[in-house]
Amino acid sequence: MINRPDLFHAENQLARDVNRGFISADGTMLGRYSPELVLNDRQRGTTILRTIREQLRLSRSFFFSVAFITPGALAMLKQDLLDFDGHGRIVTSNYLNFNAPNTFEDLLHLKDLGIDVEVGLHRSRAFHPKGYVFQRHKSVTALVGSANLTESALTRNHEWNMKVSAGPDSQLAAQLSALVANEFASTSPLSSAWIEAYRKAFDAIKMQARSTSRIDLRTDEEMTDPRITDADRVEVQPNAMQTEALEAIEAVRVAGHDRALVISATGTGMTILSALDVRSASPRRLLFVAHREQILDKAMDEYKRVLGGPSEDYGKLAGTVKQLDRRYVFATVQSLAKPDALRQLSPTDFDYLLIDEVHRAGAASYRRVLDYLKPDFALGMTATPERNDGTDVYELFNYNVAYEIRLDDALEADMLSPFHYFGVPDAVFHDGSTVSDRTELHRLSGAERASHIIDAIDKYSQQGVPTRGLMFCSRKDEAHALSAELNQRSIRGHYLRTTALTGEDSIETRENAVRQLELGELDYLLTVDIFNEGVDIPSINQVIMLRQTQSAIVFVQQLGRGLRKAPDKDYLTVIDFIGNYANNYLIPVALFGDKSLNKESLRKNLNAAEEGGVLPGMSSVRFDEIARERVLRAIADAKMDHLRRLREEIELLQQRLGRLPRLWDFVENESVDPVVLATRLEHFPALVARTLKVPSGLTSAESRALQLLSHEVLPAKRLHEALMLRELLDNREVTEDELRRVVADQELPSELAVLQSAQATFTLEGYNQGDRARYGAPLAKRTQDGSLRLLPHIVEAYKSDSPFSNYVDDILKTATHINRAYLPSRPFTPGMRYSRRDVARLLGWDRSSASTIYGYRTDLASGQCPIFVTLHKEHDVEASVAYEDELIDPSVMRWFTRNRRSLASKEVRAIVENSVDLHVFVKRDDADGTDFFYLGQAQSEDAEETTMANKTGAPLPVVRMLLRFGKPVPRSLYDYFHPTLTA
Repeated sequence: MINRPDLFHAENQLARDVNRGFISADGTMLGRYSPELVLNDRQRGTTILRTIREQLRLSRSFFFSVAFITPGALAMLKQDLLDFDGHGRIVTSNYLNFNAPNTFEDLLHLKDLGIDVEVGLHRSRAFHPKGYVFQRHKSVTALVGSANLTESALTRNHEWNMKVSAGPDSQLAAQLSALVANEFASTSPLSSAWIEAYRKAFDAIKMQARSTSRIDLRTDEEMTDPRITDADRVEVQPNAMQTEALEAIEAVRVAGHDRALVISATGTGMTILSALDVRSASPRRLLFVAHREQILDKAMDEYKRVLGGPSEDYGKLAGTVKQLDRRYVFATVQSLAKPDALRQLSPTDFDYLLIDEVHRAGAASYRRVLDYLKPDFALGMTATPERNDGTDVYELFNYNVAYEIRLDDALEADMLSPFHYFGVPDAVFHDGSTVSDRTELHRLSGAERASHIIDAIDKYSQQGVPTRGLMFCSRKDEAHALSAELNQRSIRGHYLRTTALTGEDSIETRENAVRQLELGELDYLLTVDIFNEGVDIPSINQVIMLRQTQSAIVFVQQLGRGLRKAPDKDYLTVIDFIGNYANNYLIPVALFGDKSLNKESLRKNLNAAEEGGVLPGMSSVRFDEIARERVLRAIADAKMDHLRRLREEIELLQQRLGRLPRLWDFVENESVDPVVLATRLEHFPALVARTLKVPSGLTSAESRALQLLSHEVLPAKRLHEALMLRELLDNREVTEDELRRVVADQELPSELAVLQSAQATFTLEGYNQGDRARYGAPLAKRTQDGSLRLLPHIVEAYKSDSPFSNYVDDILKTATHINRAYLPSRPFTPGMRYSRRDVARLLGWDRSSASTIYGYRTDLASGQCPIFVTLHKEHDVEASVAYEDELIDPSVMRWFTRNRRSLASKEVRAIVENSVDLHVFVKRDDADGTDFFYLGQAQSEDAEETTMANKTGAPLPVVRMLLRFGKPVPRSLYDYFHPTLTA
């Protein structure tokens, strides 16, 4: 082992950053200690929350002095506080009675969780500070400005805050130290007795405000009471998103279509939306169809609110009730589909048909109803049109998707309750094993796991609010046995009250259990899947996931059970117990709606959520380190481009479009990454032919040409190839000056080496024999005057009526779009992934040279040196190449040259003298595949000769140095490269 030297000092870094921040910027990026304006800026990806979280990670103590605190903000910081191993103090007050009693309960509970934090109540009658102080070993940092500790202030509001750092012996440090001491000396300790007294006063003020408010707080029963006339009611008005949806539905009708589909996330008010459209359409008669009577009853109430009219206008067809003669009929599909019921109706009796949860319409009963009735207009509503059961919902409604409100949109529009998701590791048993899909029942429901579940609930639950939770289990017997075990346990002196429900329980039993939960007589309902959809319990404030994620659709359905808004509900807590499951990669697929099947995309979304800590609508996602590691490992191990999975995704989009999709359709519908589809086999048409048995219609030569475009132009990671292809297709022959002008017009690098590298894609110059054999023949050749000319057989194929031209245009359009994600002004984009072959091509080297780039290559002719680092070597790697490269912090990496090198070696001297551009590419381990993350350009520092042992223990000379990045590596990516944890 090589001992780690003291490579740098925090004092020097602080001095540099302060000098650059206050005196001379010298063109460098912000450093860790730089003074900085901290804003909530979505475009830059910055939030105040992100800064506080980063400071907590770096500090050994903290002090918060804030007037206002909300439970949601504390939930966003919960994992950071649990991970914090220093001392903290929080000062707040009851100024203006803003802070709810539940907030103080949460603050008081932090100590119970083992977090070393003191909470003080300031005695000032006008307490209004917003300051955060973080103490490190060699510095102090303060964040001061306008932001309170509320979720809005931390993530969304327009706030101004200044972050400044100072040395431990500075005047600022002394002033902050004195302020912190005086502030805390002016507080009283928070206690349970104080909270109870405050709660009584707070509730009294709240009740008075409600009684004097002009806001209409009448209940649904009051709104539907026949004694209350229409004139007494306030007309229900659509919100902004509902207004857009109503306009879109009307546009479908105006266009002459008689069916339309609305896709809307659970809890977004689809029933109200449909009632508003009925009010707008003013039909003679309406038929509303659902699969459960409870849905009908609630829908009738909401329709009465919107439509008004006498109660006699509303009727029901369910069970023994048969009111088919009413103007507005609400029917269960089971009753309606009976032959005697349908015979009582003329196909044209209803001019407006509405089907709720229309994804169920594949059932024979729905089909009978849809085939028999002939309304003027039919509207279908669903949250999950993409079904796993083969039902083509889109075809039923003639592929007319009038409007779509996805989960992210609904959260951002504040239509749903925010949620705070905590991914935690499932139980580790006494023998060191953890929960997997092979775990026996006695362990799934045993004492060890029950204790682990209760511990996590205690950590992550909101305090001071009655629990109303759903637990989703993997098996029916697990649900029953675990419920019995949990009922023997208590949390904070309160014995849990749970019951298990399965499909074997009667509707009456289920309804009674739900009623008990809503009344506070039960804390949790344990189930497998009967509550995935069709159950409306707005008061649910906890969803506990105790099973592996086998379907992103089901995950979102189960999450959606708790997303409805309800009085006194601040947010939904989601606790996901993550075991050793191969399907863990589906968690980010579901949470972020990422259907790309691209591992890089999943990692980036996961890292971005971890770094930023916030999702749309002030929701958040946090993972315990071990749980996060399990998800990342599952992403690395997953066979995401399995032909069966790709076929399913192609078929889903085919259902939506009513035709075979093109690559561009996957972009427009935010579905699978088109590069995954186009490169899984020779090209996308070959994939369709293999999976759907639809011939491509290509000749052998056309197929090989399309293979080249799919594997070289589509994933080019720059725009040059796509631009050149467009020029060649339009003009057949293009001069070098014309190519340079086209590229320069897009403000892209147009140096000769770059142009020649891009042209080689079409001429196959610099390709190895294997690639040449795979692609068969080049697409273009260079003329004697240096022009690039498309070969005649390609011109002929493109101009003909064959499918080839459509496939080429599809690749060209898609390539132009996806390659705009890369920085145009430089060869590599930080955070993106590149193979050695990509790097060789983008540096203008022959493609065949990629096989000779091992750890690095110093090319004096081009002045470039790409460095490839695998941080965590496999156990069987030979000792002489098991370099101890390490990311020391987001700005500095320790790196070793090849062995048998010294400072006098030619290749090393160029690196040490920084006479070549150093491009650093890193992957965590071989599970990341052949691609490396680009961390950025670096400068070498502090190079020194040392030795490392070979397999016999003999020393080999090597050069060790620091690589300092021009811009710090994003924190999430830095965290990703930390050594793996035992999981």
